[in-house]
Order: sequence, then C-alpha cells, then structure tokens
Amino acid sequence: MKNNNNNGRRSLLKKLAASAAGVFGAGFLAKAENSLPNSEKQVGNITTDQEIPLFSGHTKHGNMVFVAGKGAHFEGSVTEHTKHVLDELEKELKNAGSSMQKVLKVNVYLADLADYNEMNEAYRGRFGNKPPVRTTVATYGGVPGNSLVEMDCIAYV
Repeated sequence: MKNNNNNGRRSLLKKLAASAAGVFGAGFLAKAENSLPNSEKQVGNITTDQEIPLFSGHTKHGNMVFVAGKGAHFEGSVTEHTKHVLDELEKELKNAGSSMQKVLKVNVYLADLADYNEMNEAYRGRFGNKPPVRTTVATYGGVPGNSLVEMDCIAYV
C-alpha cells in the first residue's frame, strides 16, 4: 500500500513539474510537430496564438536582455541543431542591441543527456574567450518541436 501512495505522489509531482515547466518555458511534455502550431504565427519579435500575444523572442529591462528559448525544428544531428540554435540566439541578441560576447547566462535543454559532449563541441567558442555561466539539463519528455537542443539566455546591452 505504501508503494502505491509513493507512485501516486510521484505522478502528482511529475504533473506539477510539467505544468510549471510549461509556464517557465522548458515545455517538458509538449512535443510539437512543427516549430509553430497552426494557430501560432510570428509577428516581428512576438509569437501570437490566434492573434493574442503568446511570447516575445526577447524582452529588455533596463540594460538587460532576456532571450526566449530557441530550438531547431528540422531533421539533423545534435551538432547541426546546436549550431542552428546558437545562430538564432545570436540573431535575436543583435536585434536587441546585444551580442554573444555580452551573454551572462545560458540555459541548455537537451532531449537526451547522451548528446551532452556533442553539444559542447558545437557550443565551444561561440561566446568569445569569456563564456557565460551555463546550466544544462535533459528534459523529461523531450524538447518542443522535436528539437534535440533548445537554449535561452540573459545578456546586457
């Protein structure tokens, strides 16, 4: 009986974690088939869902820039996905008036922790000789849009 109670508790905790992840952008359980569902579209820096703003590609507060998670929504290796994601981060940072050298913090979400070393090889050197602090996690349920890697970052202008 105690084991069933623990399983129920674990199930509840997983549901709560997945719910919180969706709110904070990790999207642990969502697996989109395309980069944007049919109801979502990109308008400048803002992604909308049925004409209602859903999230921004970046936002600024004072001299800080917060860049939303970027994924790679095509078939390819983790190396190809990582390079694409870093290129997308760089574009978003430039649009916000910043650069890769001004990034302070990066979060990396991997669909499979086994891809850690391969991701690191593509990541190495992209932020200059003083790389930002970084957190890397493997997501439960995968990265949205079937990307092998997703990244977000915080920088300054």
